Amino acid sequence: MYFRKKPVMNLPQEETAVWSCTKEDCTGWVRDDFAFQQVPTCWQCGSPMTRSMKMLPKLVNKNKDMKAKKQGVAIR
Repeated sequence: MYFRKKPVMNLPQEETAVWSCTKEDCTGWVRDDFAFQQVPTCWQCGSPMTRSMKMLPKLVNKNKDMKAKKQGVAIR
């Protein structure tokens, strides 16, 4: 059955800087604004990441300098 009566609202998108995993079979990525390190490692597989751009829905990060904050303990 189809229950949705209203159309899905289109979110405004913008070109966003992201870090993407370099490992071919890994899909890990993180927005640059939300990364804790200057050059982060993949949170899924631990591989190095490269910086690139992606079209993503616009988000506002009120903590402007996440990289300057003390990083917590990694849970694995």
